[in-house]
Amino acid sequence: MDAANLGDLTRAADPSKAAIIDCRDWNNPATLNYGALEQFASAIARGLLARGLKRGERVAVLSANRGEFVAAYLGIMRAGLVAVPLNHKLPRPALEIVLEDCAPRLVLYEADRRTLLPPGIHGVEFASEEWRALQDPGPFVAVVPAPREPAMILYTSGSSGRPKGVVLTHEGHLWAVRMRLRGGPYDHHRLLIAAPLFHMNGLGTLKFALAAGATVVLLPQFETRRYIESIERFACTWLTAVPPMLAMMFRERALLDSIDVSSVTAIRMGSAPVSERLRAQIKEAFPSARVLNVYGTTEAGPVVFGPDPQGRPKPDAALGWPQPGVELKLVAGELWQRTPALMLGYFNDPERTAAVLTTDGWYKSGDVFRRDENGCYWFVGRNDDMFVSGGENIFPSEVELVLARHPDVAQACVVPVPDEIKGTKPVAFVVPRAGSHPQEEAIKRFVLDNAPAYQHPRRVFFVPELPLAGTNKVDRKALESIALKEFQ
Repeated sequence: MDAANLGDLTRAADPSKAAIIDCRDWNNPATLNYGALEQFASAIARGLLARGLKRGERVAVLSANRGEFVAAYLGIMRAGLVAVPLNHKLPRPALEIVLEDCAPRLVLYEADRRTLLPPGIHGVEFASEEWRALQDPGPFVAVVPAPREPAMILYTSGSSGRPKGVVLTHEGHLWAVRMRLRGGPYDHHRLLIAAPLFHMNGLGTLKFALAAGATVVLLPQFETRRYIESIERFACTWLTAVPPMLAMMFRERALLDSIDVSSVTAIRMGSAPVSERLRAQIKEAFPSARVLNVYGTTEAGPVVFGPDPQGRPKPDAALGWPQPGVELKLVAGELWQRTPALMLGYFNDPERTAAVLTTDGWYKSGDVFRRDENGCYWFVGRNDDMFVSGGENIFPSEVELVLARHPDVAQACVVPVPDEIKGTKPVAFVVPRAGSHPQEEAIKRFVLDNAPAYQHPRRVFFVPELPLAGTNKVDRKALESIALKEFQ
């Protein structure tokens, strides 16, 4: 791949090959081949510039996953403009804050999101007459970006606070794509993507797949049964997800067992720790698949860890060793990273940029790791999630991994609640395994028997499912609110 512009990933692919299978209409999926996607993206690039948009100006996309999103994202960057995929699951007041911050010249949106647009924001609706008029068919040579020129802004709120616009460059994320292409070819794959394209997980996988000349089976959003059914229907070979999505899949075990999953040869997970039980379930259900749990951040990129340069095997629960070109160090347990995909900073926010970026280019991730005697890195937890109970630091992910070992626990999430004596104390939300009826005292005793006493949840709430945030990760804040009401 020799592209200089992040929007120019598709030119080398076979034009007749399927690039995107858009599953918004489940009964009649729409296939967009590479030739059509190439023309579509160029028509959008030409049309945006014809409307008078200037290099470096921002164009936002407000939409669930669909073919038009992909073409718009590529076309915006191809034209030398800055793509801003918006979280369409945000409530309108939060979205207004993001739009005020990034001040896009134009918003491209789908009809279902029209009500999220505040007055005064100019938008063009997919499938409208204005959308068709925007496109200017014809050849287009992608703008060659200057060094460190922004390609996109991805908004991430972290665990709390005002959303932060992460400014990312063409060269940084072309490096990330090239790193993921090593070990190919991958053009024979069909990748199933249900993670939202406004998030690094889904978006990074999309760019890798297009650069590889593979086919993307694109679901508008994650729905457990649709996700499972897609595997057999489209003969998917590569699954990409966050662990909670796969955990939910195993709650539909009867459906999963009824379909043919023999096509799956690769499963790539990220954004959250993987329990021993979930890892075992994946290996049992997909015996032909290579399973990889990866780590990345929006701020420093999706390529961080890889195999040991000396060839030593990686323990299943570990993340691995630094990839070539990646520098890592632990500062008081916190992972600091220096990578070619590092952000330029947070848009319009020098104060928060200075809090996480050092002057010599280190990103302070806020993630706590440990490094073993072989130099292999292991995730411990998020600084933002950590809380103190009676003077002891508790990382929820550590307790959740213990809970997940209980035979009656399908999923678990641990959050803090106030306590007059301890300051805070842990409580757990548990999704029981199908057919099981665990008792609260038995779950608490299991943690007491398998972890330090201060980590055991003082209450256990059994729920049918854990709420998911827009990124398909567990919504801890929602569970904290529920727990607080229980203790009022």
